[in-house]
Amino acid sequence: MINPTSVSKPGSDTAGHAEPRIVHRELVGRRGSALADASRAATDHLVFGKRTDPLSKRFRTTGMGAIDSVDGAEDRHRILETDLTPWRMICALRTRSPSGSMACGTGWLAGPRTIITAGHFVHHQGFHGGWAESIEVSAGRNGSACPFSQFTTTQFTAMDRWVADANPDFNIGCIQLDRPLGDLVGWFGVASLTLSELAAARVNIGGYPADRGDGAEQHFQANRVRNIGDRSISFDLDTVGAQSGAPVWIHRTPSAPPVVVAVHANSAGGTPFDLGIAADSAPRIIPETLDMIHTWIQQDISVVA
Repeated sequence: MINPTSVSKPGSDTAGHAEPRIVHRELVGRRGSALADASRAATDHLVFGKRTDPLSKRFRTTGMGAIDSVDGAEDRHRILETDLTPWRMICALRTRSPSGSMACGTGWLAGPRTIITAGHFVHHQGFHGGWAESIEVSAGRNGSACPFSQFTTTQFTAMDRWVADANPDFNIGCIQLDRPLGDLVGWFGVASLTLSELAAARVNIGGYPADRGDGAEQHFQANRVRNIGDRSISFDLDTVGAQSGAPVWIHRTPSAPPVVVAVHANSAGGTPFDLGIAADSAPRIIPETLDMIHTWIQQDISVVA
């Protein structure tokens, strides 16, 4: 059994804030063995490539008290074809703290037994008192329907800098499964992209917002990258609590596979309100993050080998 402990890339900088050397590296995704019919929602809503036209932006206040960014031209779309790709690779999550408190969130498959989510979803001093007690996973959930079953796990970890000092640039966690769910539903590619590759990239985000179906309905938005930092990116997207951990992905062309470039963990309104986190960025996939995700995938595979 893998105990929920912090894990870091051997030799990585865990004391300072050294500027990362960003190079292009990529882990390849997989479609999965489940029915692979074309998704009309994917055809209608997914964006690809780049765009450079200015972004309009307005704001609203949610019933949870958080300020959300809402783009005037693009809004959220509910996904009903959650049994098809890429939607089925996105999971509705419910975490339970040792005290019994519950919170909703989002995760996504990065390997056969590996789900990536926000670090604060698995480890948070204020909400959990440290590590979560358990996490319920529902891949491609659509309201009360769970097309790929629903199960609970107690095996998870997070990047060491998040566990040590809640550094938002490292707000990334991992849920380890006892079954190869990814072989059935598939998993996302993951990439560390350079600044020029990310600049003006059109990004997609799918997750389970708390204000739509109480975290049980999948919704999608798209826009483009707005700002790029050494370890994070920001974008104008309409997000609310429980979308924490959602994949931020690109398609280089209409026929290209989905590739995650950031984890939606810190942006305004994107975290469960009870957790008390308010920020405006998402941890970017950089080489050391990619190495950590690759390590988690290999650990998950080796445990059952």
